[in-house]
Amino acid sequence: MKASILLVEDNPESRYLFAFILRRAGCTVAEAHNGVEALGAVEKTVPDLIIMDIQMPVLDGYETVARMRADPRLARVPIVGLSAYAMASDRDRAMQSGFTGYIEKPIELATFVQELSSYLPALAAP
Repeated sequence: MKASILLVEDNPESRYLFAFILRRAGCTVAEAHNGVEALGAVEKTVPDLIIMDIQMPVLDGYETVARMRADPRLARVPIVGLSAYAMASDRDRAMQSGFTGYIEKPIELATFVQELSSYLPALAAP
């Protein structure tokens, strides 16, 4: 099964790298540069998983996830936050804001898809 993923990341290099890894794992990846674009994307299609940078211009991850969680169509969609902030309080804030999970940047290239598979088992399937 191919997983459909919405990748929300403002940094073009990071977005390219994350999308490359996910596509190589067999995922279909839609990309958004910020929270406003992400909200527009989920109006059209509900993905299997959303991976979202927390610190973005225009509309940050906290506000974006709050708006997404208010949409009943997205209630069961896992939303994984990405952040360079590594304090336990940062993880707690993300989880309290509505994120399903939290991955610290820089990501581990070798284990990124495996980390995400705990939120979407279809990623672990051969």
